[in-house]
Amino acid sequence: MKSILFLVATFFICSTLDAAQVDTLSVFSKRMDKNIKTVVILPEGNKPTSTLYLLHGYSGNYANWVNNVPHIKDLVDRYGYVVVCPDGGFDSWYWDTADKEYQYETFITTELIPFVEAKYGIASERTNRGITGLSMGGHGALYLAFRHQDLFAFAGSTSGGVDIRPFPNNWNIKGRIGAYHDHEKAWNEHTVMELTNLIEPGNLQLFIDCGTEDFFFGVNNKLHEKLSYLNVPHHYLTLPGKHDWKYWSRSIDYQMAFFNQCFQATSKTK
Repeated sequence: MKSILFLVATFFICSTLDAAQVDTLSVFSKRMDKNIKTVVILPEGNKPTSTLYLLHGYSGNYANWVNNVPHIKDLVDRYGYVVVCPDGGFDSWYWDTADKEYQYETFITTELIPFVEAKYGIASERTNRGITGLSMGGHGALYLAFRHQDLFAFAGSTSGGVDIRPFPNNWNIKGRIGAYHDHEKAWNEHTVMELTNLIEPGNLQLFIDCGTEDFFFGVNNKLHEKLSYLNVPHHYLTLPGKHDWKYWSRSIDYQMAFFNQCFQATSKTK
């Protein structure tokens, strides 16, 4: 973790002026037959070669990150990769469900990624893609990365709801996949905690963080313990903080420094 801390410290010393370009797009989803609002933050200067997909939390929307954490534009300019913030619906958890208007796994993995890369001419190798998010989006990022390792080489989560099962009555999860007591199999299949067996050795680099006062702190600790037990390499960071934008405004610095290290390391091997 020392290298990540160093990069974050360097950012605060050498912060750039806000010059990033912010595009708000309407991306049509054929699967859901509707347009999905998406914010794309592009660095000034050289053409970017890598992309970080950054997911919002429950009840949020595509504009949350850029509106609530304005210095994310400085981070984009400093690191030189694109950040894409799609709308994930009020309570989708980034799954495909029985509701045809909630097919967000398909949207991100088969519709959004090729659209963004074609529009902005960004490299399409998996080593040029990362995905992370907060809360529901933290769960969504790991869920998508574990299930689509052909698409993502790097994944993260900040304050992620990485195990949904301790919360059977919260955030309309049961409205998406059924009540836990009637659909236990579906809950196991839709929670990150039970998908760690999908991780292929050496295939994903992971960075997970959570605030020590967060109601998701316990499940994040358990995921960290499980990954350690399974000998899955990962970075795990805990900081003082609650489940709020004050914490996420800090944690995004560590998250984006991590992805910058990943992109830089892979670019040197090509």
